[in-house]
Amino acid sequence: MKKGLKGSSVATKYHYFNLIVRSVIFITAIIFYVSKKMNGETMELIAFGSTPWYVVPVWLFFLVEVSLRFFPTKLDTTGSKKHFKSQYVPTGKTEPKHKFWKGAAVFATVWISVNLIFNLLYLFKVFDQGIMILIMLFYSVSDMICVLVYCPIQRLFIKNKCCADCRIYNWDFAMMFSPLVFIPHVFTWSLVALALILLVKWEYTARKHTERFCVNTNACLTCKNCSEKSCSKRNKNIKAENKVKV
Repeated sequence: MKKGLKGSSVATKYHYFNLIVRSVIFITAIIFYVSKKMNGETMELIAFGSTPWYVVPVWLFFLVEVSLRFFPTKLDTTGSKKHFKSQYVPTGKTEPKHKFWKGAAVFATVWISVNLIFNLLYLFKVFDQGIMILIMLFYSVSDMICVLVYCPIQRLFIKNKCCADCRIYNWDFAMMFSPLVFIPHVFTWSLVALALILLVKWEYTARKHTERFCVNTNACLTCKNCSEKSCSKRNKNIKAENKVKV
């Protein structure tokens, strides 16, 4: 990995670190959930004072991640920071060329529908809290895979060229924490609340300053000015996929 990450940006290295940490948390949670079930117990978030100690660092990890997204730090890619004024460099063109709403609206409908089913299964006690937490952790790992390896959302719905051009980049935390909506706990609802605030801020800026979100109006989003180059691996996977189809 060291050789593969040589010359990579801080953001790319941070995303690989994130993938490892999230994967470890997910695998550990699976083992913990299964062992609890075998002992006839459940994995639940109970009263704040009685919450197991190991839940706290996981909560803090995700809390810090969401909080950092409110600032244009070096730990995030251009795609997640493009709504900031500081990340906007005019190209001279004034009319954004973007399939801006259609793909995002279709994907939002699909995502809400799928997760509504999961949450209904939880409310009707088919799924327990442990399953909902595992789904959330699975989403967290999938999020990093989409950024670093292959993104089916990009291919099937948004049709963007790369993460820098992604219309829904900062939807990720709201999507990730959607299985936690109906779990009443300060840990779950604090994450959901921050994710929703981030989503609203992103959408407000997308409507008020659309020019910041489009490659032809924002020079920061062009391949020439990209420092992450994280799309190279995904492009190889896309080419391989296309060869298989042929």
